[in-house]
Amino acid sequence: MKLAVPILFIALFFSSTAVFGQKNNNDLPPYSERTSKKLWEKIDKREIPSWYQNAKFGIFIHWGPYAVPSWSPVGTYTEWYQKWLESRSIFGNNNPDPMAIPHFQNSVYGEESSYYDFAKMFKAELYNPESWAKLFKRAGAKYVVLTSKHHDGFTLWPNQHAQDMREMEWNAGEVGPKKDLIAPYMLAMKKEGLKAGLYYSLYEWYHPWYLDSDPRFVSQHYHPQFKELVNRYTPDLIFADGEWDHGDSYWRSGELLTWLYEESPCKDYVVINDRWFKGCRHQHGGYRTTEYEVEGMEGDKPWEENRGMGFSYGYNRAENIEDYTSPKAMVLMLCDLVSMGGNLLLNVGPKSDGTIPVIMQERLLQIGHWLDLNGEAIYGTIKWKKPFQWSAGDRDYKKKNVSYVGGDYILDQTIRPPKGMAAKEVFFTYKDGSLYAILPKWPGNEIVLRDVQVSKDSKVTLLGIDGFLSFEDDKEGVIVTMPTYNPNGKLVDYAYVLKIENIRL
Repeated sequence: MKLAVPILFIALFFSSTAVFGQKNNNDLPPYSERTSKKLWEKIDKREIPSWYQNAKFGIFIHWGPYAVPSWSPVGTYTEWYQKWLESRSIFGNNNPDPMAIPHFQNSVYGEESSYYDFAKMFKAELYNPESWAKLFKRAGAKYVVLTSKHHDGFTLWPNQHAQDMREMEWNAGEVGPKKDLIAPYMLAMKKEGLKAGLYYSLYEWYHPWYLDSDPRFVSQHYHPQFKELVNRYTPDLIFADGEWDHGDSYWRSGELLTWLYEESPCKDYVVINDRWFKGCRHQHGGYRTTEYEVEGMEGDKPWEENRGMGFSYGYNRAENIEDYTSPKAMVLMLCDLVSMGGNLLLNVGPKSDGTIPVIMQERLLQIGHWLDLNGEAIYGTIKWKKPFQWSAGDRDYKKKNVSYVGGDYILDQTIRPPKGMAAKEVFFTYKDGSLYAILPKWPGNEIVLRDVQVSKDSKVTLLGIDGFLSFEDDKEGVIVTMPTYNPNGKLVDYAYVLKIENIRL
């Protein structure tokens, strides 16, 4: 009998500990580093669906309340407007003034104004996702990714979690457009045969729970909101972001992705990226991501470069024509990335009314015009034994001392190399026994493709021109005789594609 009280006390102690432990963790089970590691080992083994690796070209869409002011210094991200405003700090190219956004806000909207006022001004009155989808298809894109929620926490779908602790309406269903903007997007993209993806930010700059490091942000906000998004729209792809402050012991993304892959309605086909906790990028998850980079990525994992046409993802009225990447550079950039085994996710930033700026439409159609003729050298291809053929010179193109490398970098590496620097004379891609040699500029009467070995059954054609081209073996490779250039023909002068069938590997 003397043991009864201690045993009862111990039992009550552990019972209370369990209850309090659950309360502190907001009813989520324990999540140790060991648990996280096991979950990610399984997640990392998940095979990425072939459609993604074959697609090569996708469209990113950044759209939200930041499209109302649609302004920040050139070389900075306009979609970070709220952060620049509240923190009175900024980063980007051109040494931007940290007070640029506060000064703009006060002068245009008044000193008593707030970023949250933009939700009411974000009307999306001319939003037509069907026209978006038709444009993206004409551009030659195979998948599209829309920002469902950026770092400001505003959701493009009716979602009560967006109001958590904010005491204000903060989703497109309750304020501004007062309608669901994601559902018609999903329908329109799929109707045109495009894979429909969604971007989702894990963190939110000024959510009270996040600022207070309250675990409810994960258990009662991030996880249930993410699950609602997935259950409601069943996306083909999820682009996570905003993960960099905390490890997986905080985000518990391994747990969430286990649900995604084992229980969600899109569990059998959904694609994810590599931005799920601090240190995750290039190490864990699905495909790897780079952002305004130029070097590409090594390894066998599929990867994707994402960037805007200028220096911002959200529409930026400060950007002028010289800030936009030229159509030739965009095509060569696509070829460059694909030759290295990557994809290009090219961003457009609609205006607050839902229309896509005309210059962005034009750029997309220009890319699509080239792909109509030369797309077989891009879609479904894989890396060849070497991605490029270099001219003589220094190949070490060091990254410029800027936050974001502009798209015209590829012109320096191809058609206008600085003195002493080598140029990429040819990009190579490979598919079904055929080698594609993509030429950034017309080579003249002939081109030598070094280290290329043909067979007795080989044939060489120039995409867009009827008939076969003459060629001969050379100790360096293959010498191809080019046809007479016809400026009135079907060729598009952004790049020219030679197809060499039945090559010897």
